[in-house]
Amino acid sequence: MKITVIGAGAIGGNLAAELSAAGHDVQVAGARGPRAVPAEVLESGARAVELADAVQERDVIVLAIPFGVAGRLANLFASVPDETVVIDTSNYYPGMLSEPIEAVDNGQVESVYTAELIGRPVVKAWNAALAETQRTKGVPAGTPGRLAIPVAGDFEEARKAAMSLVDDTGFDPYDAGALSDSWRQQPNSPAYCTELTLDELPAALAAADRAKDAAIRDSLPERLAALGANPTADDVVEMNRAAHR
Repeated sequence: MKITVIGAGAIGGNLAAELSAAGHDVQVAGARGPRAVPAEVLESGARAVELADAVQERDVIVLAIPFGVAGRLANLFASVPDETVVIDTSNYYPGMLSEPIEAVDNGQVESVYTAELIGRPVVKAWNAALAETQRTKGVPAGTPGRLAIPVAGDFEEARKAAMSLVDDTGFDPYDAGALSDSWRQQPNSPAYCTELTLDELPAALAAADRAKDAAIRDSLPERLAALGANPTADDVVEMNRAAHR
């Protein structure tokens, strides 16, 4: 596929590297321009491009940008063909990683909000795994214990395209249904950054509780502080699992 990743941070950079290593034609764009894209992101063949040139004639556009800022790209997306699949990887952490957003605080699903900001449908994927999990724990299909990533979206063709790419990055894709149900994979649900297999993930999604999960999300600074200095990714995963025991 012809893929553009907007954002070259921990998530976007990893996805660009993994997808280009899997054989896709990958471009990477960010607000700070091509020179700001780290060299290691491009080692597998991805190309750094200007943001204004990044969205034309692409099969898939992956948004790996902070939650709530997608509206700045609305003019850019106005020229994107309807058949282009747009994937949102962002997560809402009010007061920590973004300003509080009233609509989301009042119950609007994160990626439904993002879709409204850019004026087109999106698929939610790769948001429910730590960047370090994505970087180090992807394995070939069929490997015992392969971790799973939920994918939600309203259009089957777009959802299947995203699921295929999740598979290419080393994880079992799980069809999580409509975008309106993607709150079940938002922070800090039982399915969020807890490293589950395809057999384990459905029950975790079903156990999501919007009020409880939001309260766990908002307690993140205190819970991280309790881990001490320099917690590992495994420490964070265990912290997330423990919050639901």
